[in-house]
Amino acid sequence: GLALAVRERLELDPESGALFVFASKRGNRLKVLWFDHNGYCLLYKRLHRAIFELPSDGSSAPRIKIDGQQLAKLVAGVAHPRHRTGETSKKA
Repeated sequence: GLALAVRERLELDPESGALFVFASKRGNRLKVLWFDHNGYCLLYKRLHRAIFELPSDGSSAPRIKIDGQQLAKLVAGVAHPRHRTGETSKKA
């Protein structure tokens, strides 16, 4: 599961109190995992007509740190409209 991915792939402690954010390859699904001293909690959000605007630090690293404000915007669904292959834009 996600806790195992945090421990083995990211080499971090999933019970540290930190929040761990995972995005799908398509960019329209987001999972947030955290441990609250009683057990694991999971938030799942799926956007239907957009993709999440994931923050980047410019590197190819599999993880970055974000602050609470960035996380709030991310979970709120501040997103880019989804572009379909072959779709053309109309100019007025």
